[in-house]
Amino acid sequence: MQSALRIETKVLPGNKIEITLPDDTLSTSVGQTIEVIVLIPEQKTTLEGQSIMHLLEEIHKQRPVGRSVEEINRDLEAERDAWDN
Repeated sequence: MQSALRIETKVLPGNKIEITLPDDTLSTSVGQTIEVIVLIPEQKTTLEGQSIMHLLEEIHKQRPVGRSVEEINRDLEAERDAWDN
């Protein structure tokens, strides 16, 4: 019977990974050949893959600095008035 073990690990400097097999999980012996399959998850660039904190940071970066709430409301009102004309 074929055994399988799922382990997550981090990429180390030099694009290396290190895997340590638990002693009690598989019947392996030193020198035994095993097969390793590496799955690299897709990078999510959609809104679903971003944390809310990341989204808020991006919004704050795009926000004009030094504008008061009153100035923003005045600009919004002017924009609404332009729609009516």
